[in-house]
Amino acid sequence: MAGSVFDSPLFSRLFPTGEAGRLFTDTAEVRAMLLVEGTLAKVQGELGLIPENSAFFIHRSAMEVQIDPAGLAEPTGQNGVNVPGLVAAFRKAMEAPEHAQYIHWGATSQDIIDTGLMLRLRSLLTLAEKDLKTCLAALAALAETHAETPMTARTYGQYATLTSFGAQAAEWGAPLLGLLQELPDLRASCLMVSLSGAAGTAGALGPKAAEIRAALAKGLNLRDPGHSWHTDRTPVLRIADWLVRSNIALGKIGEDLIAMAMSGIGEIDLGAGGSSSTMPQKQNPVMPSALSALSHQARGLLSTLQGAAIHKHQRDGAAWFTEWLTLPQIALGAASALTLAAKQLPLIAPRPDAMAQSVNAPLQLIHAEALSFALAAHMPRPDAQAATKELCQEANASQTPLSTLTARDYPQIDSALFDPATQLGTAPADARAFAAQVATLK
Repeated sequence: MAGSVFDSPLFSRLFPTGEAGRLFTDTAEVRAMLLVEGTLAKVQGELGLIPENSAFFIHRSAMEVQIDPAGLAEPTGQNGVNVPGLVAAFRKAMEAPEHAQYIHWGATSQDIIDTGLMLRLRSLLTLAEKDLKTCLAALAALAETHAETPMTARTYGQYATLTSFGAQAAEWGAPLLGLLQELPDLRASCLMVSLSGAAGTAGALGPKAAEIRAALAKGLNLRDPGHSWHTDRTPVLRIADWLVRSNIALGKIGEDLIAMAMSGIGEIDLGAGGSSSTMPQKQNPVMPSALSALSHQARGLLSTLQGAAIHKHQRDGAAWFTEWLTLPQIALGAASALTLAAKQLPLIAPRPDAMAQSVNAPLQLIHAEALSFALAAHMPRPDAQAATKELCQEANASQTPLSTLTARDYPQIDSALFDPATQLGTAPADARAFAAQVATLK
């Protein structure tokens, strides 16, 4: 098995990452860091910190040079960071030492790495937003179409009361909609440049340090944090948390789909299933299982990332290395889950006939709560609950429908109580409200 399923040709269809997979490659990291180095030189030239002709040459070269990441392996292993090797390779590739000497002027490795990371995370969030909207559109369509399709709600795995499949779809979609609504603030507050120099003081940048940082932020269309965040990993943690919550929301859908597709229940058609090597009858819930597995992985990785967010002094190698080990996996895990869900959710459909088997179960015990409240209009609530429980026990023992026993003992109760259409509560309205919210998305 490959070290990571996200880099594995064998598992590339089970855990696809789509376009996001390209963002977390060595080549993408090098290109992002070169963009930062080139933009930094450009703004430094404009502000007179380095010669303007050298700044122009560096900026143009950053767009044109090709640096093989494999060639940076040795210095990265020696230095613990890839920027010293990158700067040396960049200077050599420029073949203009009189200009190349101004590359990386006043910056530190972390400035380049963190700012390059933010450029890639920005692209990741754009891709995630697209997939989120696809998922929401699919769930909204289900919610609207099946707002009044009755199904049995379950708590602790047991029959509870009635809901509708449309309301179930809305329940799945609500956290996804919330995540989508969080994106503008997440981008505005967390996608920021880093330019603080060796120890966070920007000492080598001189009196124009703040001005240079602001110009770099503008040049890269990122936020100027106004301070050093070398050891404050809040922006990274907030983005990682958002990604993991995406995994969790999709993992919930996966778990429910697995349960609804179980043999003997079969309330959902997944639109696609996996086969067994030996049992021809099986249609395994592959996509829901992948969503669930990805959510498990994400939660564990986030815990590790959070534990490593405490950096000693002004930089901590071990903490930073741990971030490199976990954050790409968190990002690719979220991308994989969103890619899978965006492809599969439009294919799923309820099986109303299968749902009706529990909704219209002969003993009608699904209506017990409604009956207890109806009886409470004629007796104290505790007595109504006790009476309902006795009727349920008799229904089970005698295999007599609850409505028959109720008519015998409490003829004042309207028989319409046992019509599923009257027991959906706010489910239809909830489903349609969710669909309407999704319809307003741009």
